[in-house]
Amino acid sequence: MNLFNSPLATTTTTLFIFLFTFTPHKATAATCLPDEEAGLLGFKSGIRSDPSGLLNNWIPGTDCCKWNGVECHFNSTRVQRLTLSGQPEENPRSILSGTISPSLSKLRLLDGLYLFDLKNISGPFPTFLFQLPNIQFVYLENNDLSGRIPENIGKLTKLYALSLVGNRFTGTLPSSITELTQLTQLKLDNNSLSGTLPKAINKLVNLNYISLEGNQFEGTIPAFSSNLRSLRLSRNKFSGNIPASIASLASNLAYLELGHNSLSGKIPDFLGKFRALDTLDLSWNRFSGTVPASFANLTKIFNLDLSNNLLVDPFPVMNVKGIESLDLSNNSFHLGKIPKWVLTSPIIFSLKLANCGIKMRIEDFKPSETFFYDFIDLSGNEISGNAISLVNSTQYLIGFWAARNNLKFDLGKLRFGERFRYLDLSHNAVFGKIPNSVVGLQKLNVSYNHLCGQIPKNTFPASAFVGNDCLCGSPLKPCK
Repeated sequence: MNLFNSPLATTTTTLFIFLFTFTPHKATAATCLPDEEAGLLGFKSGIRSDPSGLLNNWIPGTDCCKWNGVECHFNSTRVQRLTLSGQPEENPRSILSGTISPSLSKLRLLDGLYLFDLKNISGPFPTFLFQLPNIQFVYLENNDLSGRIPENIGKLTKLYALSLVGNRFTGTLPSSITELTQLTQLKLDNNSLSGTLPKAINKLVNLNYISLEGNQFEGTIPAFSSNLRSLRLSRNKFSGNIPASIASLASNLAYLELGHNSLSGKIPDFLGKFRALDTLDLSWNRFSGTVPASFANLTKIFNLDLSNNLLVDPFPVMNVKGIESLDLSNNSFHLGKIPKWVLTSPIIFSLKLANCGIKMRIEDFKPSETFFYDFIDLSGNEISGNAISLVNSTQYLIGFWAARNNLKFDLGKLRFGERFRYLDLSHNAVFGKIPNSVVGLQKLNVSYNHLCGQIPKNTFPASAFVGNDCLCGSPLKPCK
């Protein structure tokens, strides 16, 4: 009897095939697909310099699923993701120099390419991505890529996230980007992109995060999908009013950042309906008129920056339970006193009210909590009194600016915590000697006060000390 044609043989063969196909099996060493290993080694060959040895264990013939940054599909030898990250703050040598080799197109099942903070990875946008049918996540952040974003970027239809933050990309944002309808996150910060945004960008209905900060985009702000939670357009050249279409974002938007543009007109009343708003930045524009009374409804806001506009009184009473940072500087406000809702916040770390028409004694500035303060700027007001108690009770203070007020106290009694770096008390009535502890500061200005005595050895310019009664020593005249 022919055993190969017998029922027993058929059953045995079927069972063998079933077990081989469906029984989980671990890959043994050196089981990378030759093509995928070649693709990864091709990438390594495009790297000219690897001072921290990030790719040292990328050795031919070893299991590529165990190579630094390589992640394979579960129970498989097929490469799924490539993640390489520098840590410039912890290790300045943890960078790569070179280009992104197109040999990565051999990784046919790759769904994510993550190259963070490698600094010296150069070249154009990696067009081999168009050959990867499963690519969903592309993060190429803080490298040295340049050139234009491809006009056919819209063909990467499976993309959920695209981030090109911190490179040198130029040109306009291709209109085909509106075809990436699966996209939930688009981050293009800190490049040199220009032109207007595609009008059909609201077709990206799944988009919940868009950040285009630090480019040269211009024109008016287009309509966006109502699912957005974060809209960050600061440091561009956008002009015109805040459009009425922004009102459709009220139910979800938590971050609205439009600072450092050329926007104008009045702040729209509908912003008071953004109950989920965490951060609102309208700084460094040309907004005029009053701040809407509806801002009293922004009870959950943590960060509010309206500085450097043309806004006028009255400023509304707000019902914020815990503001973290507030900047109203350099408008035409006459607040009189620091608002009570600021003083009662237990978590505030940054308060900037320069040139806000405040007339009070600084001893009456009695916040419920000073422990967390990092920055206090009260410059250009009519504040009098002794700042010693306030400054000395702020353990984590980094900077204190109170120039052009009427403060009067002994500078020698001021204590600087370990984090203290910036002090500006110019144009006050501060007296006494300059303490040795100022040498640890990064910036200092005590000009035009009533200080006297020898200046501690320092590296500050003469402008930091001029206009006092009897200071001497470098960088001023030598002491007699």
